[in-house]
Amino acid sequence: MPSCAADGGGFLAAHPISALGTAHNRPVLLCGYYGEHNLGDDALLESLLSQLPAGLTPLVTAHDETQVQARFGVATVPRRRLKTVLAALGRCRALVLGGGSLLQDSTSFRSLLYYAALISAARLRGLPVLLWAQGLGPLRRRRSRLLVRLLLPAATAISWRDPESAALAARLGRRNGCGADAVWALPRQAWIGAGGPIVICWRPTPLLRGEAWRPYLQALEQLAEQQNREVLWLPFHREQDRGLPEQLRAQGLMGEGLWRRSRELEAQLPDEATALFRRAGLVVAMRLHALILAGLAGAPVAALSYDPKVSAAAAAIHCGCVDLAAPEVSASTLLEAWRSALDQPPASAAIAALQQSTAVHRQLLDTLST
Repeated sequence: MPSCAADGGGFLAAHPISALGTAHNRPVLLCGYYGEHNLGDDALLESLLSQLPAGLTPLVTAHDETQVQARFGVATVPRRRLKTVLAALGRCRALVLGGGSLLQDSTSFRSLLYYAALISAARLRGLPVLLWAQGLGPLRRRRSRLLVRLLLPAATAISWRDPESAALAARLGRRNGCGADAVWALPRQAWIGAGGPIVICWRPTPLLRGEAWRPYLQALEQLAEQQNREVLWLPFHREQDRGLPEQLRAQGLMGEGLWRRSRELEAQLPDEATALFRRAGLVVAMRLHALILAGLAGAPVAALSYDPKVSAAAAAIHCGCVDLAAPEVSASTLLEAWRSALDQPPASAAIAALQQSTAVHRQLLDTLST
């Protein structure tokens, strides 16, 4: 896979956005939740850029434009300014909604309207619209389902990232190919973490409030002390996850033994997270893409599911998973499960199969060069 590194946004300096539409090769607008300080979405962008056919120029919607320009060497447009994005779309040759679950209303109905506006504007201009490695839903509102039923036929081509999304699309009248999450297309690494630290990728969630955290923290403390392991906390979404250990300690939920063994790190790039995972004796992941990157690193993993997408990914690699929406679990049950997973990497064949299933997403992008 070609490197995505770049120095100081040199691409943007050489190719200002105002000139992109006048070039012989007009850019492809890549639209997603990029530049939001979320390692999972950065990994999706890395995978998307690596699969974009040679000769195509990307233009990426991003919130932190400076960060995305510097890390990926691409031109950007501010994703939160719809009018600016629509103006940039007019200078593009295609629209790609890249990875994640963009057509959903759990964030807000307004978010769904944002992507509906982009799809509609692209089709009015006669541009191809690709829904690449997309999740679909949740669509909790009747008006959301009606809107998506109208939007799906407007897409030129679609690939779904999971069977549940494909099934929902079929119920709404659109049948298309399905593969695994596009992050599985990133390169695998060799695990070297026997005897290594326990890495925690947890997030705040309404499913765990106050005392509900206690059995998870107790089990983690007992495991770390019994096995004499350091506990490394890795926030995947900087704004949402950072500082979680301190918050739990301030609430009196974290024991002193666990606090002494704990250290919070920060990864700037998905590659940095993968490098940490391949040296871990166990990764306990709540974030979907933490689970996937840990799997790619060959690391032993256990999942905590706040969303069906996490439990589905855990089942795909045959790792243990606790549903946070299920009745309260005991610390002893968690301890037993995590101890049995420690230093026991997942089956290589399962991960290889997931990587192979991402071919449908690459084939979708290949249609842009025909």
